[in-house]
Amino acid sequence: MKVIGRAHDSFWYLSELFQVPLPLLVDSNCQIAENESLLAKEIDIPGYITAEYTVQDEESIDSIASKLNIDVEILKLLNKDDNLLQLKKNTKILIPKRITDPIVNGRQNYSYETMMEHIRLLEEIYPFMKRNTIGISVQGKEIPELIIGYGRKKVHMNGSFHANEWITTAILMALLNDYLLSITNKTKLRGIHTEELYYSTTLSIVPMVNPDGVNLVLKGPPQDQKYRQFVLALNNGNDDFSGWKANINGVDLNKQFPALWEIEKPRKPKQPAPRDFPGYEPLTEPEAIAMAKLTKERKFDRVIAFHTQCKEIYWGFDDKQPPYAEVIVSEMAKQSGYLPVKTLDSYAGYKDWFIYEWKKPGFTVELGEGVNPLPISQFTDIYNDSLGLFLACLYM
Repeated sequence: MKVIGRAHDSFWYLSELFQVPLPLLVDSNCQIAENESLLAKEIDIPGYITAEYTVQDEESIDSIASKLNIDVEILKLLNKDDNLLQLKKNTKILIPKRITDPIVNGRQNYSYETMMEHIRLLEEIYPFMKRNTIGISVQGKEIPELIIGYGRKKVHMNGSFHANEWITTAILMALLNDYLLSITNKTKLRGIHTEELYYSTTLSIVPMVNPDGVNLVLKGPPQDQKYRQFVLALNNGNDDFSGWKANINGVDLNKQFPALWEIEKPRKPKQPAPRDFPGYEPLTEPEAIAMAKLTKERKFDRVIAFHTQCKEIYWGFDDKQPPYAEVIVSEMAKQSGYLPVKTLDSYAGYKDWFIYEWKKPGFTVELGEGVNPLPISQFTDIYNDSLGLFLACLYM
């Protein structure tokens, strides 16, 4: 929600008036110096949207404020003075609406377009959340990164490396939404003061690494004839792509990383396929390149890649994981009920590469149980398992 500042306004005053943590207000308005005059400045107030109120007969600004339990000063900030001096019946004025419920509905086929619309709405309501484009998919889709907080500990999470594991994006977006709600409204999640996590942790989320693949699974082959013919040929002419894990080029993005890739290559498909083809070389695909570049630049302290399915957490690779990774995964397992698994006969994955290169904690979380793509009917159960795990990744 936007208001126009007045000569006597300050971030501290607006923080008290709207009951929003001061750091969130400051972070929502990075274009304004903290001690700069707010006169005539457009100011974002996080956690609110505006709504219209129709004035009733003989109502005044004071009676409306009393009736709606809104501070008069807020109404003055939202409306021009001349609109409030002589209120007439049926006149419409702006009033604030505090957001207390999630706007992300993850209980649906969660396409790239659905995600981008939810990101747009979250940006509007929570402008302290920053958005960065880390790269462009094969078909030209933006791959967004969302950044929350400014603490020294840098935590990264991602979803939908694999196309038919798109439910991981829906889960991540719902977790993000509840985290933003909790921070802004000073409420707890599972007994955790999330406002403190905002100050101690910088959270990076790439909710959908493989947008072309996700849309292929959910919407069928693209209209572009080149890619349409290509994916249909790889899929043996079948227009059911529910078994597709790869990107639109037929490359498995989670087998693209230079972490003993040479071991993985000989035992996987030798050419593009709906799943498991590691590419002709590591890091040939734009989505994998974007993730590698982001990780190198940000120097994350830990990474968590969300996949499906089997309710397990993989946390080791080539004995290069640090000892405290076991402490973290033990808490993640405690909060989710998932089984920690130290090693797996698999190479060239994103978390493998992170551990291999930086010797820091990396985790692959396998959400839910069943056959991919997991049915959306599992959403609530997966979300409930994931919430404690998500928080543990931040506070451990």
